Amino acid sequence: MESAPFVSVVTPIHNTREYLSECIESVLRQTYQNWEYILVDNRSTDGSGEVAADYALRFPDKIRVVSTETDLSQVQNLNFALTCIAPNSKYCKMVQAEDWIYPECLARMVALAEWDCSIGLVSSYRLKGSRVLGDGLSYTTTVMAGADLCRQQLSSSLSTFGTPTTVLYRSEIIRDRSPFYDETTLREDIDACYRTLRSWNFGFVHQVLSFSRVEDGSIGTPHREDHPECLEKLLQLGKFGPEYLERDALAIALRARKNEYYNFLARRVLSSGSRAFWHDQVSGLRSAGLRLNKARLLKHVLLQILWMVSNPGLTGVRLIARLRAD
Repeated sequence: MESAPFVSVVTPIHNTREYLSECIESVLRQTYQNWEYILVDNRSTDGSGEVAADYALRFPDKIRVVSTETDLSQVQNLNFALTCIAPNSKYCKMVQAEDWIYPECLARMVALAEWDCSIGLVSSYRLKGSRVLGDGLSYTTTVMAGADLCRQQLSSSLSTFGTPTTVLYRSEIIRDRSPFYDETTLREDIDACYRTLRSWNFGFVHQVLSFSRVEDGSIGTPHREDHPECLEKLLQLGKFGPEYLERDALAIALRARKNEYYNFLARRVLSSGSRAFWHDQVSGLRSAGLRLNKARLLKHVLLQILWMVSNPGLTGVRLIARLRAD
């Protein structure tokens, strides 16, 4: 096993004591054994640092703890954590502190990457709460040209990248770009995948290998309501579409994404939407050089009202569900 490629596993930490042990234990249970584990404590105040230090004392040959000098933002902490990987590691696997990975995660991902040296990024099915996500590729497809995968994902509902916990990178890709994650974009992890696949191929393991928690206050959830997936996909399409898609295909995809997003906004107009929510929409669009089109929004609001009037039964069901949720 010592001849197997060396893997740096990284967990950035900030006040995640409640779930941290479960995360760390999942790494310790890996069937693949040639790895190091770096726990990066971002000035936690809930005892997370002490939990990390205790594991480092118990497993000194496997785990080391690094502490940040200042209080970093979430993305800054991710970037700092990636600078801590071993200089001789061949692969890098991030596991966010509220997530965990299945015992065969490293073994399956490294095996696929070793099978084809053109693969720079490996992903898999993932469990988000109780839902299995990441499907859409044929079960016979394990390696795909990076540009082809990006074209398919930008122009369809395919979603193979997941979260930082979902993917494994070749460490040389991490080292070649500093900071690795763009701190100005809405989904820095997805952005990094599209950038990586400009020059690398994509690998996919058809097995559930990671778990992401769905809970208020978790790392991956604070912005999800105000920055919905349809906005994220629209911004990704606007940024990377011109690079990966032909002009006609891009125009069709943009029209579909905009309709999806403005339908979402129209429902928020007719239900709820705080001033902060609308501020987030405007700022999110502005980050990609776009603006909120009020005429388009009004059109979709009117279409939504027409749909509600034409479908009173379904409208009533939605209203009752919303009232129960409140």
